[in-house]
Amino acid sequence: MIQVRKAGERGHFDHGWLDTQHTFSFGDYSDPAHMGFRSLRVINDDRVAPGQGFGMHGHRDMEIVTYVLDGALQHKDSLGNGSIIRAGELQRMTAGTGVRHSEFNPSDTEWVHLYQIWLLPERTGLKPSYEELAVGEEEKQGRFRPVASPDGAAGSLTIHQDARLYLASLLPGQAVAHPIEPGRAAWLQVLRGSVNVLGNDLSSRDGVAVTDENAISVQAAVPSEILLFDLA
Repeated sequence: MIQVRKAGERGHFDHGWLDTQHTFSFGDYSDPAHMGFRSLRVINDDRVAPGQGFGMHGHRDMEIVTYVLDGALQHKDSLGNGSIIRAGELQRMTAGTGVRHSEFNPSDTEWVHLYQIWLLPERTGLKPSYEELAVGEEEKQGRFRPVASPDGAAGSLTIHQDARLYLASLLPGQAVAHPIEPGRAAWLQVLRGSVNVLGNDLSSRDGVAVTDENAISVQAAVPSEILLFDLA
């Protein structure tokens, strides 16, 4: 079964310094029909103005993965971590028993475009931790490159949930496929470009939930980048 989530149907708020779109219910956006998908709880598509950002705030019992598409993001947290995450790089934060962090755009001129993803953890009360990953364009060209997994496979981030995340960049006409094991499901997010997923045409920032299928196949119409979730 295929359920398409068009970009324009998501929750949208323009705060001036932050232009954000929520695939699932989050903050002031509440939609009982879109509360998450399996262990995937949040997909926020954020654009943050130069010199602006999210001040220090806390989280508990959540696996948080952030991917920067354009620009840069300055991270600081109560674990003592501090760094700048640039385009093509990801961070993973296990909030566990509690962590505080801030995320700012350090540029004076450029907006930063990022996706922030929350997954429910396998259990509550985990020890907070933090990790970063840089993915070169050649690593994801024409294939699904693992970027997060429960076992840190292939140099991916380690998340505390039975979920695997993959990035792929596709040239026009290029196709990739991923098997879906019985009982599992997939979510695909189009980060940029235009693709066809199992007969459905999707544009930049669209998403699709795939259940009761044995594989997901994706073909690009234009240069595209996609993010795939393989979920228990």
